[in-house]
Amino acid sequence: MTANGWLQILFFLAVILAITKPMGLFITHVFGGERTFLHPVLRPVERLIYRLTGVDESREMRWTEYAAGVLLFSLVSMLLLYLIQRLQGVLPFNPQELPGVDSSASSTGFVASAFNTSASFTTNTNWQSYVPETTMSYLTQMAGLAYHNFASAAVGISLAVAFIRGVARRESGTIGNFWVDFVRANLYVLLPLCFVFALLLVSQGVVQNLRPYDTAKLVDPQTVEVERKDAAGNVLTNPDGTTQKETQHVNEQTIAQGPVASQEAIKMLGTNGGGFFNANSAHPFENPTPFSNFLEMIAIFAIGAGLTYTLGRMTGSQRHGWAVLAAMVVLFLAGLVTAYWAEARGNPILTRGGVDQSASAVQSGGNMEGKEVRFGIANSVLFATATTDASCGAVNSMHDSYTPLGGMVPLTNIMLGEIIFGGVGSGLYGMLIFVILSVFIAGLMVGRTPEYLGKKIESYDVKMAMLYVLIFPLLILAFAGVSVISPSFGSSQLNNAGPHGLSEILYAFTSATGNNGSAFAGISANTLWYNTTIGFATLFGRFMMIVPVLAVAGNLARKKVVPPSLGTFPVTTPLFSTLLVSVILIVGALTFFPALSLGPIVEHLLMSAGKTF
Repeated sequence: MTANGWLQILFFLAVILAITKPMGLFITHVFGGERTFLHPVLRPVERLIYRLTGVDESREMRWTEYAAGVLLFSLVSMLLLYLIQRLQGVLPFNPQELPGVDSSASSTGFVASAFNTSASFTTNTNWQSYVPETTMSYLTQMAGLAYHNFASAAVGISLAVAFIRGVARRESGTIGNFWVDFVRANLYVLLPLCFVFALLLVSQGVVQNLRPYDTAKLVDPQTVEVERKDAAGNVLTNPDGTTQKETQHVNEQTIAQGPVASQEAIKMLGTNGGGFFNANSAHPFENPTPFSNFLEMIAIFAIGAGLTYTLGRMTGSQRHGWAVLAAMVVLFLAGLVTAYWAEARGNPILTRGGVDQSASAVQSGGNMEGKEVRFGIANSVLFATATTDASCGAVNSMHDSYTPLGGMVPLTNIMLGEIIFGGVGSGLYGMLIFVILSVFIAGLMVGRTPEYLGKKIESYDVKMAMLYVLIFPLLILAFAGVSVISPSFGSSQLNNAGPHGLSEILYAFTSATGNNGSAFAGISANTLWYNTTIGFATLFGRFMMIVPVLAVAGNLARKKVVPPSLGTFPVTTPLFSTLLVSVILIVGALTFFPALSLGPIVEHLLMSAGKTF
């Protein structure tokens, strides 16, 4: 760890705290229907959209109607993306003449890739089991994937605002209008921010064009050994089960390009994470400079942080919004410090001269495996922590190459429920579920009916909150467990043995269910089993958890507000933030500690003892 690294980290956090209030205030005005500086230009467009779609912006919805709107819209959007992928071979803006996704699939190949991608992008997960630049046409990237980046982010923001309304309103049967919230999230928040951000990225060298890929002759041609495949793209094996190899002469390089900056902007601001290139934000066309790297990290947290101020503003308790933000910052820093220490310390087995089985030496320069030199350890770890705190699957380094404890931090961040800033919207409503659990526990400790901002927390609210909390680990551990014990399905696709292999499988389903989308990348996930199960994990992790959230919001909106008394637990103090952090960690530890013990924790202990796999 270096002073320069800490200075950059603290500067990043200072910028996030500085933009929290203006971002939150703007979001409050937008969803409150108040005038903003964008209204003279965008308000006529908003009215036109309502007239064309038949939406009555004055009509509000009960929570059941709101949930139905979210589910139906997401279903139609998912089917649309599936069709675009399958038909991309005959659609325009395809200069590379790429075939439709799954068009050459076999029973053992990529038969479920289109389903997986459709589910993933609809749910704001953006898990990518394919190589984007060799699989998706420009039209699919723009009209399919980038569109869903906007749509899924807008749905998350809308749900968060609907939950806040449920907390803020008194004796109301409605929590807003989904279609109005969705339009405003896109029109006033996401589109203007992405327009400006995309131009900033272009200024740093991120490409934005519709040109065919270029080719360049190599100055130094290479001869490489690669896996041998049949006409359908399946890897061939020998009678003994080993992979067949063949020699390939490489004398030119294909330079992929396309409309990258426009997709990169919403990828980060919408906490989506799906890259235009397979290397994601480690690719120089997506993230070319340290400044672009800094901008992308700011974009990941910007809206999530702002929504905490919106919470305080709309509920009339600004100190409560700051208390929730404080809990997020504490959890963020705890993970960041752990990961930075682990990566800066490096692998104790390695020394400047080679391998030291005494495990008493420190790796010179820290662990730089899988990291870009232009970013270094500090910015790589900061990026990894931020993306997994915020439900954004973007990566500028390979998590699979981190040390065991360094890799455990991104995994743990997702396991806590993606609530540390979280995905746009989803992070806040996930955090508010833990707020309800925290005030319930506080009420039990003082022997009074728990209250949250003047509203009694009753059994229905706690049941829905617990349903939300239990669905998440059930999906992760069930899918991961079946994959681990089924060599023909899951464990045969691992590139690493031992506890690291378990971590790869665990991370895959944690990332999918948490709608994050990042991966350890040491697992071959483009198979029928993983495409199908991960696709369902993304859908269940998004929509099965939305319903109890909206149920709680609708129930809170109907309640009366009671004045605070001596027995009321305040939700605006450092004590509340401490309790909230404690509840989050205890729930996460009790649920996932056994799995983590068999994965990254035991791997760390074995590494310290000089054992590798």
